[in-house]
This record gives sequence, structure tokens and C-alpha cells, in this order.
Amino acid sequence: MSTVSRVFNSPAEDVWKVIANGWLYSGWVVGASRIRAVDAHWPEAGSRLHHSVGAWPLVIDDSSRVTAVEPGRSLELVARGWPLGEAKVLITLEDMGTQCRVTIAEDAIRGPGKLVPKAVRDPLIDVRNKETLKRLELMAAGGAGS
Repeated sequence: MSTVSRVFNSPAEDVWKVIANGWLYSGWVVGASRIRAVDAHWPEAGSRLHHSVGAWPLVIDDSSRVTAVEPGRSLELVARGWPLGEAKVLITLEDMGTQCRVTIAEDAIRGPGKLVPKAVRDPLIDVRNKETLKRLELMAAGGAGS
């Protein structure tokens, strides 16, 4: 799995508020262009986030499903973006008082994306998720989700 980490100058609680608000997902996840609906019990296991991927007019409607959650500490998703495929994404928060370390581990699990060799796939995912972490940090620092 591609894995990237970043230490945020925000407490884990503030970061979790952004993650737990499904309507904010397109603000920090690179590639997500809009949120169409969020299940009422998001981010509980089994809940879905209905999003669009891409830039207009080439927009794909799909969804991501929570496969495991430990509130305030981790969220595991199967993110879909067909016809590109599906990815397993694990976001973890390590509480460090006024700071926290956020890690995203991701890899393709189904579809054409899985056919891309890992030596090519991982660096591309790394670049995307480094920017995703920057966006998440800014949103947490700005009080999004409160």
C-alpha cells in the first residue's frame, strides 16, 4: 500500500471533526469534485458517501463505503470511481496533544487501476495523498467540521 503521513498542528479531535463530516469530503480529498449525498449514520461501518470524481464535464458519480471505523482514531473505506476501479483507504490519527500525526494508506483493490504496476501506482497515489493531507490540515486548522 502507498502510505503517507504528516504531523498536523491541530489536535486529533479537530481533524476527526472534518473526517466525520461527510459533506466536507470533496474539500480535502483530491479528485472528489462534489458530494451528492451522505448517509445519515456516516461514518459508521456500512455507511456510504455519494460523491462525484473528476472535472466537469468528465464527472463520474459513485460512492465510498466505510468498512471499519474507530471514532477519533481511524477510518477504513472502499473508495469507488468506476470505470477506474476501487481502492482500499485507511486513514489513521495519532493523538499528540496539540498536534496529531495523520496517515493515509491506500491501494487499488479492483478494476483497471489494479493493473497499473505498483512501482508506478504507489508514487502517483503518494503525490495525491500528500496534497490530500495538506488540504485536510488546513480545514482542521480553520475549524471546518465544528
